[in-house]
Parts: sequence; structure tokens; C-alpha cells
Amino acid sequence: MKLHFEPNLDYQLQAIDAVCDLFRGQEVCRTEFTVTMKAPVEESSDLFPGTTPQQMSLGVAETDLGVGNRLTLLDDDLLRNLNDVQLRNGLAPSTALTSGDFTVEMETGTGKTYVYLRTIFELNKRYGFTKFVIVVPSVAIKEGVYKSLQITEDHFKGLYAGVPFDYFLYDSAKLGQVRNFATSSSIQIMVVTVGAINKKDVNNLYKDSEKTGGEKPIDLIKATRPIVIVDEPQSVDGGLEGRGKEALDAMNPLCTLRYSATHANKHHMVFRLDAVDAYERKLVKQIEVASATVDGAFNKAYVRLLSTNNQRGVISAKVELDVETASGIKRQEVTVQDGDDLEQTTHRAIYADYRIGEIKTARGDEFMELRFPGGETYLRIGEAHGNVDAMAVQREMIRRTIKEHLDKEKRLRPQGIKVLSLFFIDSVEKYRQYDADGNALKGPYAQIFEEEYRRYAKHPDYKSLFEEVDLNHATEDVHNGYFSIDKKGGWTDTAENNAGNRENAERAYNLIMKEKEKLLGFETPLKFIFSHSALKEGWDNPNVFQICTLRDIQTERERRQTIGRGLRLCVNQHGDRLRGFEINTLTVIATENYEQFAENLQKEIEADTGIRFGIVEQHQFATIAIPDADGKLIPLGVEQSKTLWEHLKATGYIDAKGKVQDSLKKALKDGTLALPAEFEAQKPQINEVLRKITGKLEIKNADDRKPVATRKAVLYSEEFKALWDRIKHKTTYRVQFDSEKLVTDCVSALQKAPPITKTRLVWRKAEIAIGKAGVEATETTAAMPVVLDEADIELPDLLTDLQDRTHLTRRTIVRILTESGRLDDFKRNPQQFIDLAGDVINRCKRMILVDGIKYQRIGDEHYYAQELFEQEELTGYMKNMLKDTQKSVYEHVVYDSNTERDFADELEKNENIKVYAKLPGWFKVPTPLGTYNPDWAVLVEDGGAERLYFVVETKSTLFDDELRDRESAKIACGKAHFHSLAVGENSARFIVAKSIENLFTN
Repeated sequence: MKLHFEPNLDYQLQAIDAVCDLFRGQEVCRTEFTVTMKAPVEESSDLFPGTTPQQMSLGVAETDLGVGNRLTLLDDDLLRNLNDVQLRNGLAPSTALTSGDFTVEMETGTGKTYVYLRTIFELNKRYGFTKFVIVVPSVAIKEGVYKSLQITEDHFKGLYAGVPFDYFLYDSAKLGQVRNFATSSSIQIMVVTVGAINKKDVNNLYKDSEKTGGEKPIDLIKATRPIVIVDEPQSVDGGLEGRGKEALDAMNPLCTLRYSATHANKHHMVFRLDAVDAYERKLVKQIEVASATVDGAFNKAYVRLLSTNNQRGVISAKVELDVETASGIKRQEVTVQDGDDLEQTTHRAIYADYRIGEIKTARGDEFMELRFPGGETYLRIGEAHGNVDAMAVQREMIRRTIKEHLDKEKRLRPQGIKVLSLFFIDSVEKYRQYDADGNALKGPYAQIFEEEYRRYAKHPDYKSLFEEVDLNHATEDVHNGYFSIDKKGGWTDTAENNAGNRENAERAYNLIMKEKEKLLGFETPLKFIFSHSALKEGWDNPNVFQICTLRDIQTERERRQTIGRGLRLCVNQHGDRLRGFEINTLTVIATENYEQFAENLQKEIEADTGIRFGIVEQHQFATIAIPDADGKLIPLGVEQSKTLWEHLKATGYIDAKGKVQDSLKKALKDGTLALPAEFEAQKPQINEVLRKITGKLEIKNADDRKPVATRKAVLYSEEFKALWDRIKHKTTYRVQFDSEKLVTDCVSALQKAPPITKTRLVWRKAEIAIGKAGVEATETTAAMPVVLDEADIELPDLLTDLQDRTHLTRRTIVRILTESGRLDDFKRNPQQFIDLAGDVINRCKRMILVDGIKYQRIGDEHYYAQELFEQEELTGYMKNMLKDTQKSVYEHVVYDSNTERDFADELEKNENIKVYAKLPGWFKVPTPLGTYNPDWAVLVEDGGAERLYFVVETKSTLFDDELRDRESAKIACGKAHFHSLAVGENSARFIVAKSIENLFTN
């Protein structure tokens, strides 16, 4: 297969023009210099004194003409061009030219390498520049760039009239290429890793060499004034004062062009195509996350180290623990210090004698000591103790990746698209091991993969994919690993921290890069690729549709880097690129719930790119087109953009930092955005810019919440006073219950309670949408949970735990558990059983308390004063109000349901209803289940003669068995409370009503 390149993609041409237009006004010219051959100094050991060494007389002229780049523009010209380019591309203008560095930001997968390679040819065509050095941070990217030069060679010759050019990988053993670089008059492209040039004492670049005619290679490069192109400068520079930056400056570049998706330092930005732009324009794949979260795994003392910190000498660690809360056990982030007792921190006996030990905060060497009965362990960041069996989870992740792969293959293979999947793993030995004789053996991941692949091959859904496949051989052929290769040919974990390791890496990358197109063809069976960090950057295959992280993904910037390997739009068997999210969807299989994934991805994008989600920048509107005096369209400009920004701030649409306020979201939604008169003509474009930044408006806007005033004529009427006097008094209660009935009820309820499940892995899939307002996750599908076996669980003290929760005697608890016949469930999932049994017993206890409850009025001085209606403010959402009511003590009735709304409407319209109140939240009746707030107080006049007083609870059903236990129990308490207040004639009655008719039947 041969990949086809599209020469007319608008965003790529804009990026190329952004750089080339910096030199507008530059004449086509070059500089020339002399490259001499220095004769070596004679030595007494020379066998032929006075003669010329043979290597000097063969094929190397004694003097050559060097050819270099030459810049004729002044700094003022460059700055003017720079500002024009920045205005055109909607970027904040640079106020001065502080260096010869210019930045192009392009999201991973949008063709950054193609853009800077084509920029070389465009600069040569327009201005005659010929000398270019591409500096990269790693062997992987160097091999990737070299591969790109090879596969684009014919394409660029076709676009640029067959212009001759040479390209080579800098090799300290082949320094003659550097002399050729300096003397050739054609385009010269040298590709070099920063590791080969950033150490003056060891790199041959800075030493005299016979191969360059006695010159230092660096001096020859300097003399050409090359245009230096830096790929991933954040990894090359080593900071602004770093060795990498020093090495770049030592080349005496005409200028430095810096290309990346994640710049640490943004020198003179000329073009920006960020993650948001790329996603919104569908230039990359749609991202979805299949997240595996473990459910019901609270049976071990779980501790996971998230980070360590040293703030003003106070050393602490942030850990994840399973903490007992009012609503059950929750996995929470907690800050701990040396000596902390985790049983006290979590309020759980399972952490008995677990303590925090030494915490180390040195960067790159962070750890935390965890002491527990029988030993201690040292956790690195991301590592956990007491987790579920990691290999069981990883098996499920491998299985899910194969399923996602086969689903896509069924759909995309008929369209000529080969589907690839990529696994990132924590260590090579889990995929490939070696015996004593050096023979390769399958590691656990390889074995699991083959077992699961064979299993799916027999599945009816995928029968069509395996009809003519010999699974004995095919299963081994479809997967392979890409890792560093040592000199013996064995695989090793990847690290490029010295020359030997760089050589190991080079052997692996040669293989990967050479097979890049082969991998895309159906004739190559390989579909599943396992890698350590070899494929971290520099290797992108457009047909990666699944990425599975079998190692921890929760380190900084890991998500973006991981996703980056699969963002490119896919190609078919003809090498043509295909567009559209319906084909291009990248599925990331991760052990992180998708809400966290989206939130952390947003944080990474903000940290990496400087994008500020939901923020209006001062130059945001600079590129909006406006007509000039001649009717020609020109940009609005930075100054006008600032004026508009100040208006938005003054009107409260944004705050002082540019953060979008709810009032702006509402104005955009309602179409009421107010702009100064001079910007009215551009309102549609301004609205569009703001709409992308603001995102969705929450349905219940805080601005819609309004206070509700009392209607004094009703509140202080004689009728309402009579109603209030009958219901205002406070009570206390006593309870009596039958112990035997409690045991019987608990046994029955426990037998009917839901089954106890083992620890499960729950799969949920969500689409990730990246917009200017932020990163959003929307759940699309969920799958059946998968059971995980936990064989090494220590059973906790069941009776003590339940005694603490229920306050019953151990003897009573033993009877309940034994007679329920469910003790085996305790072994299945101890913590889940304790939670269930505790809840069931406490619920039965509450219900039996209600059965025997007796209320008693406290005394005449304890009551809810009528004045509280005015003293306690009532607020509500406008959309949940029945407005302008006449018989209510409030001007509007705030309702919680349609049943309440309909009931209030009936009260207003019925002439027998004299006054009523929707009882506010402060009117409470005490119960064993917590306080109870009835719905209504109503005065009914029957035929003008008899008055009836009601406290009403409105429900959509009148059947007790359809109400929840807790709800019906509280209603029963309410009935008992108001019964105790029923003294004297014509007291208030408590009823449950579905409609106003129920008042008249009582």
C-alpha cells in the first residue's frame, strides 16, 4: 500500500502560509563561504612524512564553496509580518521580537510533520532557503520523520516541479554528510536527536574531524545559518536555559520553527489548531471511553497512593481509601501524614493497625510506606495495596478490547479498512519472557490474549470474520510486541537515557517504521500491538481504533499522550484518508470512570495547551470580518476586540478574568444579548463565537430562583388564625415495641432482600466531546457486569459490626442471621452483606417503632408562631410556581410535583375552600425516621355553615403498599401527631389525598 497525501487541506495550507508570510519582502538570495580542507599536523610516527594522506586525495576537494541561508529583512519588518499573521489567525499580537523563535501549535493527528516538511519546500520556492535542520527529542520521532520524508518524496517532487533535495539522519560516525550539507546548493534536510547534540564534551559534533576536512561539524552547520525546525520542543529544550536550547542556539539558526500540540513555552505564536478546533472540525477521530469500574470491592483494606507533597516543610500524601460515610462506604481521596492511623481515618475496622510510615517527596522518586499487621509495603504513585486481583481486571480489559476490535472489523472491513488495536503495558516480561537458553516464552498477557481471542472466534456474532481462518496459527499471528531490542535480539523495557539504550530503541523503531504501511494492508495478519513506552510519541498509525491501557493511566498528561496514538483519521486499502465520525471512532479502554476521564482530560488539555475552557479572551473577536470604507472585508482587529470584551465585562456577562457568567448563557439562549451599536452588524458572528465558549445552560438557572412574599390579607385573617391554632403545637413521642415481632420482621425482610453479588467489574461506555466550553462525557451504553473472584478475603467480625450499626444485642443479631438462612452470603461478599443486613434490621426497627408510637403535646408555650411565615424566607424556581394565588398565605405556591400543582389549582378554583397554606420546610413533625413535613393546611366551609380543618398529604396514590416504607411510616407518624392535638370540638383532621374530592369524602 502507498499512502496518499492531500495537498489542499485548508488548515495545513494556513499553517504553511503562517510561517512563510513571516518573511514577506525577503528577496531570493543565499550566502556563500569557503569550506577548506585542513592538512593534518605531521607527526614523527608518520610512515610517509611530507605526503598527502590517501583519504584527502580521494573524492574530497581541498576547498569547496559552502552555501547558506541569508536573511535581508530587518527586525521591524519581521515584527510587522508577525503581527499581520497573528491578526489573521486570531492570536494575541506580540509587542516585540524577542527572539528568532516562532511557534506553530497543531493537535496530534492533524498532519504536523507533513506541514513542516512542506513548509521547507515552500520557503525554498519563495525565498531560496536551502539549509534545514530538524531536531527531535527521541529516536522514535527521528525514525518517524525519516519515514515521512521517504513516503512524501514523490508527493513533494510532484508539487514542486521535481526540485532536488537530500535528507539524512545525522550519524556521528558519518560526518562527511555534514560537509555535503554545507556545500550542496540543493535543499538539504538533516534530522538529528537532541541527545546527539546537547553534550559538548562527548558529542562529535563539537570536535575536529578528518571526515569534515578537519573542521568542527558544528562550525560548518553554523556557517549555513540553517532554519531549525524543532519537533516537540517541550521535550527538546530542557527549559529556556536548558542544554537542548543551548545546542539549538549553537547552530546559529536564521530562525527556529517550533511545532507541537503541547508547547511549554509559546514563543511568537503564528498558528494554532488546538484540541478543540481539531475536534470541532472533525480533523481527528471521535473519542469514546469504555470504562471498567469495580463495584462492591470493599472487603480489603484498600490504599492507593495518588501524590506526595512537601508544603512549607509539612510532608503529606494524598491517598485513596474506602471510607465509611453516612450513605455507605465510598472510595475517597484523603490527605495523610506519617503516623496516621487509617482505622480512625476511615472509621472501618478492616483498617485496624494500618498506619502511614515514611513519605518521600523527591521528584521522580516519590513513595509512601504503608505499615500493616505482619509487614509493610512501599507504594509508588499510582500503586495500590488491597486492590482486587489486577490480572483478573486486565483479563477483562483484554477481552473487551478484542470485542470492540471485532465489532469495528465487522463494520469497517467491507469498506477496505484494516482495524488495529494497541495495548500499553507496564513491563515487557508480562508479554514476553525468556528461558535460560534465551528462547522466547509467552508472558501472561500473551497467554490471556490468545485464550480470549480463540473464545471470541467461536462466537456466533463474529463467525463471518473467521470462516477460512486456521485458529492454531492465526491466533499467534494477529498479535505482536514492539519494545526496545537488545544486542542479543531480546526485548527490554524502553529507556533512551544513554547511548546503549538509544541503540536498543533504534533497532525496535526501525522495525516499526519500516512496517508502517504493511500494517495497514489486509495481507499482514498482525492487528494487535503490545508496547511498553516505545510507541509513546513519534509512532502514529491512522488505523488504530482501540487503545487499551493495561498500565496505570492516571499519571499527569497520560490521557492526552495515550489518545494521541490513535487520533489520526483512518485510511483504506488504496491509501485514501476517510473522514467522518461514523467511521472514525477511537475507543479507549480504561479503568477509570468516564466522568473522571473527561474531567482529567480537560485538566490535561488546559495544562498542556493553555486553553482556558469557558473563558473569553481579550483578542477573541479580532478575526471577525467587517467591511472597510471600500466594502472590502478586513479583520475587526485586536483593539476593537478589547473594546467589545470590556463591554461584556461591564454588563456582567463575564468576570474580570473573562470567565463566562450564567447571565451570558441566558442572554444567548433567549436571544437578548445586548451589544454596543457599532457591533450590531457583526452580532451573528459574535453570538457564534460566544456560543462555542459558553456551552450548555443549566435548566435550573440560579437567576430563576425568586423569593415568594406572603399575602398578608390571608395570613392574618380570622379564618387562617383558626386553622393555625389547631395545628401549630409541638409534640414529643414515646415508643413501645415487641422484641419477638422485631426478630420475625427482620428475618422475613432479610430473606426477601436482594441477592448478594460478588465483586463485579462494570462496563460503561461514553462519548467524549471536546468543545470551547470544556470536555463533556455522555454515556451511550452499559454492559452486563462481570464477576471477579476474590479468593484472599479475610472475613471481618460480623457481630461486632452489626451491633455497632443496629444497637441490638449480639444474641438478637445471631437469631436474625441464623433464622434468615443467608449466612453463606456473608462469605460471598462480606462488606455488602454487612451493609444489607444493617440496613434491613434498622428499617424493620424503625417500622416497628412507628407501630407503637405515642405522641404527646409538650405544652401551650411550645408551638410554631404564625409570624414565622414572614420571618423565614420562602424561595422557589419560577417554573415550579402556581402564580398569583388568592387564597394561599403566599402570593405564589411553590410545588414539587404535578400532583401538588393540580391540587393547588383545585384549591384556588373551588368556592368551598376559604384559605390554605402549602406548609413550609420549617413546619416539622418529629418521628423516629427523621422529621416529617406535611404538605397542606386547608380550611373548608361546607355549605356556608360548618367549617372543617384539614392537614393534607398529597400523593399520586392512596394505597399504602404503593408508597415506600419510609414514606408511609412518616405519614403514619404524622397521623398520630395530629391525633394527639385533636382536643376540643372541630379539631384538625390529617388525611392523605390524591385530589380535592378526598377532602369532601372525609
